[in-house]
Amino acid sequence: MRKIYLTLVLLLAFSLSVSAQRAKSVILVYLDGGPSQTETFDPKPNTSRDYYGNYKGVAKTNVEGIEIGEKLPLLATMADKYSLIRSMTHGSNAHETGHYAMITGDATGGAVVYPSYGAVISYMKRDSYKGILPCYISVTSANSRFNEGGFLGNEYKSFDTGGRPEKPEYEVEGIVNKFVDRDALNRRMALLEQFETLPMDKQEIDSLRAINMEFIWGASREVFNLANEPDSVRQRYGMTRLGQSCLTARRLVEAGVPFVNVRTTGWDTHKKHFQYMNNMLPGLDKALSALIADLDARGLLDSTIILCGGEFGRTPKVMWEAPWNGGRGHFGAAFSYLVAGGGFVGGKVLGKTSKTGEKVVERPVYPCDLIGTVYMLMGIDPYGTLPHVSMGELPILPSLLNPKQSNGLLYEIIDIKKADYEK
Repeated sequence: MRKIYLTLVLLLAFSLSVSAQRAKSVILVYLDGGPSQTETFDPKPNTSRDYYGNYKGVAKTNVEGIEIGEKLPLLATMADKYSLIRSMTHGSNAHETGHYAMITGDATGGAVVYPSYGAVISYMKRDSYKGILPCYISVTSANSRFNEGGFLGNEYKSFDTGGRPEKPEYEVEGIVNKFVDRDALNRRMALLEQFETLPMDKQEIDSLRAINMEFIWGASREVFNLANEPDSVRQRYGMTRLGQSCLTARRLVEAGVPFVNVRTTGWDTHKKHFQYMNNMLPGLDKALSALIADLDARGLLDSTIILCGGEFGRTPKVMWEAPWNGGRGHFGAAFSYLVAGGGFVGGKVLGKTSKTGEKVVERPVYPCDLIGTVYMLMGIDPYGTLPHVSMGELPILPSLLNPKQSNGLLYEIIDIKKADYEK
């Protein structure tokens, strides 16, 4: 059966056009814990307080007919730059399975652990990417163990920067250490040369050392020096962990890094949900709107995909009772994502949920549909294969051809027509 399935994948892949690349980089702003779609991208003001909670109002956007959460006024001014997916679904209410679905696109439930889409892009760009910095970077940490390379191996896992970009000096794991200056590093390198007695090829040693020194003390290091940015720019993003992480992501994209994962935590709001949203939504609004505007102003939005969402959403019905005291639970049946740039068009809404938001009623979008579309826009065949060390070639997205796990690539909100691609 697996051989028949793989044959179908290969036949379909053979029929696809290879000229669909629009993007060079991806920035995933991952709201770890599961953000509420009701307070962000799918508000429900015409229900009751049991659903809209403390936020009955909405923010009308600059695109007629599109409204978003009232705490996102800056994003509301630029809805023509992004589209909203309001019908994301995978049905899982558990963090681990939700993370796995949204980071790998695999919903088969099989024994094979798939790589994250950051790892897949890193693998696929391994020959064309010439930068010193890693191909796949998480600012400041990966979302979960599923950000690793899966069966591709740890070579393609996320490089986590660590550190605090909002601090005066952003210390990056293995690159920026405020306790080691240039002179001290040079002395250590000179001492190391005196002890080198291994019979290794000197040219190989010098080559590796040059790469490592560039990585630690070359121009690559300066990518993380946010002090080089005008104060007005830093303030526009917000002097918060999320704001300065998004600014770092912009700088990494400028340096050519293909995949940047910006992780922000605190979205698992079982208790006192609205108190948390009062604090968190303004920061998200500021950081994400600044990122979109900044990339657009620099001519980079057309070549950079921006995604914003989490592993699932929150229950549309508020849990007012103790011990939750106005919280929202896990909800994988229907949630939202924002997408922009790199071939995604602006000013659109894809999919629809019911009046209360408790189920998808129009155009379900599964994780593999979104990730497959990202692959396509990055010039990667979503119906292609990846090498497994013992199982041979496996489909990149095994769920994509399963009608129970996929509803098709997102042609409705990209600038590629299905007829032009799937010939």
